[in-house]
Amino acid sequence: MTSISIPRLPVVPDPLRRIKLPKDLDAVSTWDAEEEPSSAGLEPKQIESIWNATRAVYRSGVHPGIAVCVRRHGKVVLDRSIGHASGNGPGESGPAVLLSPQTPHCIFSASKAVTAMVVHLLDQQGALHIADRVADYIPEYSRHGKSAITIEHVLSHRAGVANIPGDAFDLDRAGDEEFILEILCDAKPTSRPGKSLAYHAVSGGFIMAEVVKRITGKTIREYLAEQILDPLGFRWTNYGVEDADVGAVARAYPSGAPTLPPLSNLLTRALGRPADEITEISNDPRFLTSIVPAGNTITTANELSRYFELLRRGGELDGKRIFEPRTLRRAISERSYLEVDFTLGFPSRYSCGFMLGARYLSLFGPDTELAFGHLGFTNILGWADPERALSVAIITSGKPILYPELPTFWNLMRTIGAAAPKVGPEHRAF
Repeated sequence: MTSISIPRLPVVPDPLRRIKLPKDLDAVSTWDAEEEPSSAGLEPKQIESIWNATRAVYRSGVHPGIAVCVRRHGKVVLDRSIGHASGNGPGESGPAVLLSPQTPHCIFSASKAVTAMVVHLLDQQGALHIADRVADYIPEYSRHGKSAITIEHVLSHRAGVANIPGDAFDLDRAGDEEFILEILCDAKPTSRPGKSLAYHAVSGGFIMAEVVKRITGKTIREYLAEQILDPLGFRWTNYGVEDADVGAVARAYPSGAPTLPPLSNLLTRALGRPADEITEISNDPRFLTSIVPAGNTITTANELSRYFELLRRGGELDGKRIFEPRTLRRAISERSYLEVDFTLGFPSRYSCGFMLGARYLSLFGPDTELAFGHLGFTNILGWADPERALSVAIITSGKPILYPELPTFWNLMRTIGAAAPKVGPEHRAF
């Protein structure tokens, strides 16, 4: 019998860059300590609805790991993770390391919610006023007509200097403060201060860090630890980690369909480098040990939720007061009302440091006009919703821009809000 040779078809990579989904999701799910839902005015079925919505996001296949922590009235009613910290990214074949609620992650732009409060704390202490000009503290920053830019302009993304060149992401110079400062000072504004809204993906954090250093004589990492984290016993939630902790951080993965122009051009302009490149940079030890105030806070979902609980409670937590209620009111006061963001391309509400909720078009689900928090690249979100007594953190390790199941991520926030009815004014701290 004559044998027939059948040609092998070429292996076509998954165009959506998905992970290998385990058959048993419970086998890759981890719980940490949770309190009875009834202690927070909820029922077990409401918690399970949130967890089922989380599992639906994981089934999209573009997030190797997801961690979620939900506090209501300060009670941890859900603190779980699903998936892997490393080893099961798109195209990987292991060995896979199980993700746990104690695994820290880089939260990218959600870092801005931390950096902003460091600056607001200095205002509370009388060391600066957010209406002050940046050049009052960094005289050389006034170069190229930037003398009128205020701290408030920077915090509310209205400074007119949204982008920095890709050269700023030279990892060999990640700790070179003079190099970064020269880039900031030499930047040319694209619009007059205050005129338009354009998300400052990276630049604003470095500017604020230098202001903090000029005032306190300390790095923003040192000042954050001294004034906020250490008094409250946080293990993580600072910029970068020590060398010994690099291996503990969950890996970030490019996933989802590769982006094409014009979206890819918009992202590159906003981030300074292509999105996939930014993702890979975030895994580099040089990045993970440096200070990038707009983008490399390392934390767990539990600690990020606890941070927003501090803010939801008006600045007091576990008997220790860090912020005055008036400081929180100033920090979350609206500066932009559903104005088109010329960097991101969609309408947003911003305060001096936070993305704000809305009745309909909101990151935090519908009917969340009093909620405040921040998005992190790409599907990371931390927020507080005073009307529902919620403090929530969702951290994902996949970095898709677009994928067919994207609505499942928004549905997770919608489900959390729906599970927690609004509370009366007596339960709101400020």
